[in-house]
Amino acid sequence: MEDNTSKYKLPKPMMYIQCDLNYAVKARRSVRRFDPQPLTHLQISNLLWSCQGITDEARGYRAAPSAGATYPCDVYIQVSGTKDLPDALYRYRHESHELEIHKKGDLRKELKKACFNQGFIEQAPAIILLSAEYKRTSGRYGSRAERYVHMEAGHIGQNIYLQAVGNGLATVAVGAFNDTDVKNVCGLENEPLYIFPVGKKA
Repeated sequence: MEDNTSKYKLPKPMMYIQCDLNYAVKARRSVRRFDPQPLTHLQISNLLWSCQGITDEARGYRAAPSAGATYPCDVYIQVSGTKDLPDALYRYRHESHELEIHKKGDLRKELKKACFNQGFIEQAPAIILLSAEYKRTSGRYGSRAERYVHMEAGHIGQNIYLQAVGNGLATVAVGAFNDTDVKNVCGLENEPLYIFPVGKKA
């Protein structure tokens, strides 16, 4: 990771979006054509909170269920064109609901190449990346940990889909990528699991 401590506080997530849950489930679709319009700070806040945001201050529980509350998944977001946010890959800091610069610049073109040249990766104004540190869970669950980590990634992914609908956005879960290339492009030490380009449907 680059030696950069720049942090950006996100607005509080909106708890009462005017979107019925049944509608969000019905309307959820995988979309591969995105409008270039940048995401707002509130949209970013809502999306990341639904990934790993704190939902129980007293016990530290988060928005997605985790085996034994071990929380092996880390959340990153590539932001491009958003007002008052430099183009960069950010790490989401759930404990403070902040973005922290992980790697500067617009990495979308390189990520597209790492995703076997799927063009919509570069087209989307934001890209959420989930990675996992398996040992956080294996220390408690041994060989079952891999299964539990992947279940958790699925929980987070569905939250992203539903939150996207509630914010007038769309996404698609991408698992087709070269792990080593994604790690190199993004400067990751943990294993990449999922990539979600996000934006308005074109």
